[in-house]
Amino acid sequence: MTLISIKFQNDSKAENKLIDLSSPKIMGILNITPDSFFAKSRYNADIDLLIEKAAEMLKQGATFIDIGGYSTRPNAAEVSTNEEIDRVVPAIEAIVKNLPDAILSIDTFRSKVAQAAIHAGAAIINDIAGGNLDEFMFKTVAELNVPYILMHSRGNPQTMSSLNQYDNLTLEIIHELNEKVLQLRLLGVKDIIIDPGFGFAKDSKQGFELMKNLKTFDVMNMPILVGISRKSMIWRTLGVSADDALNGTTALNMYALTQGAKILRVHDVKEANETLKLYEELC
Repeated sequence: MTLISIKFQNDSKAENKLIDLSSPKIMGILNITPDSFFAKSRYNADIDLLIEKAAEMLKQGATFIDIGGYSTRPNAAEVSTNEEIDRVVPAIEAIVKNLPDAILSIDTFRSKVAQAAIHAGAAIINDIAGGNLDEFMFKTVAELNVPYILMHSRGNPQTMSSLNQYDNLTLEIIHELNEKVLQLRLLGVKDIIIDPGFGFAKDSKQGFELMKNLKTFDVMNMPILVGISRKSMIWRTLGVSADDALNGTTALNMYALTQGAKILRVHDVKEANETLKLYEELC
């Protein structure tokens, strides 16, 4: 059994909730940005629409909802720390107020944003930089005592595309992640989820190699999150656009589940949950 402890910051009972990741879960994506690569995932500052979309995701089967205020697609525009906080905190506060059972993660590589989001009611930190872009991130995670999604990446959104040189893709990623895990454990961080980082300092061919080797990450003995929803490794291979990449996403999500993925981070919760239900019938 793989359990992570979720703290509901605004829960009057101040009780932790244990989430069992022995059976896979769905994480829905809510972007408070004007420029995320998939246009239909952008909700900007329309709070009512955000609450409506979050409620829909929960109804469709999402266990987690991932809130992001900075597009981390390759070559994304820079966003200041204050602007990122101004985007995500009101959204988190509104969702927590209206949907108190929602488990929110904050998608950020900045410790100040992570801290503000957790205090606003988020329960998980999802760091696409794995601590590389903020020297205080690991210390902040330890102090906040919340689950941490450690993603593999190199560089930043503006430079990552040029940093995809590997001698042995899978082993180097595992090695780099293990170094970070050791740092986190020494600080007392207990709940760590691993994300191999599809599309981050990896091209499409490397993405498929990583997917084929996903089972190798079992050696880390931590839950694996897979986020390939509508990414370029899918739509470029199929010769379509991100808008038309749902079928390809579903196919790879099913494969990821068979290779041990415990969280699917997706734009399309309904379809991912249907995939998960069919996968569970095969187990």
